[in-house]
Amino acid sequence: MYAITGITGKVGGAAARALPAADQPVRAVLRNRDKAKYWSNLGCEVILAEMEDAQALTAAFRGARGVFIVPPSNFDPEAGFPEARTVISAMTRALSASPFAKVVCISTIGAQASQSNLLTQRTLMEQALSTLSCPVTFLRPAWFMENTQWDIAQAKEEGVISCFLQPLDKAIPMVSTADVGRVAAELLLQTWVGKRVVELEGPKWVTQTEIAAVLSNLLGRQVRAREAGR
Repeated sequence: MYAITGITGKVGGAAARALPAADQPVRAVLRNRDKAKYWSNLGCEVILAEMEDAQALTAAFRGARGVFIVPPSNFDPEAGFPEARTVISAMTRALSASPFAKVVCISTIGAQASQSNLLTQRTLMEQALSTLSCPVTFLRPAWFMENTQWDIAQAKEEGVISCFLQPLDKAIPMVSTADVGRVAAELLLQTWVGKRVVELEGPKWVTQTEIAAVLSNLLGRQVRAREAGR
């Protein structure tokens, strides 16, 4: 049985659907009771646990052959990342409480950066989980393609997309959340020792200007990319 956190999100959900396809049982670790019925109907065992609650997480992970960790996202953290540190502490305590065959944790490309930035939340998670005695894989995906969905409304209404990824003509690696979840499930089924990093990206790097051109074609109107804040 494999315990999956973040199962109501795109990545965790994709991983949870891939495992039963490989005849592997899933324990859905949820924070919201209202969303439990969907996963229960799919045949998952359901356990409620907040990501900041070490005791509840310990119970959720007990007996699992492997655990998939999807840390909650926080795009406006307080200085020093106290919210992330609380989750990391609870997660580390829970995973240290019982022996596990393996852990796969979602991180991000860029988590290796030494200068503090928004991605440091994942850097801190990697540092903490690296102290575990069990095998751990840090899955570092590229920029999620689905983030482009947030640009569609502005593209429709204003004919522009405000881009935080700059310069606009710089190609960056991207990947779909479905592929991230599928690969996470594959990693859980593998056998390895120690700690390892797996980076994941799609077959083609894409610029913001190219994304604007695609939206122009799909929406039937001219869409241009501009730097956010301008």
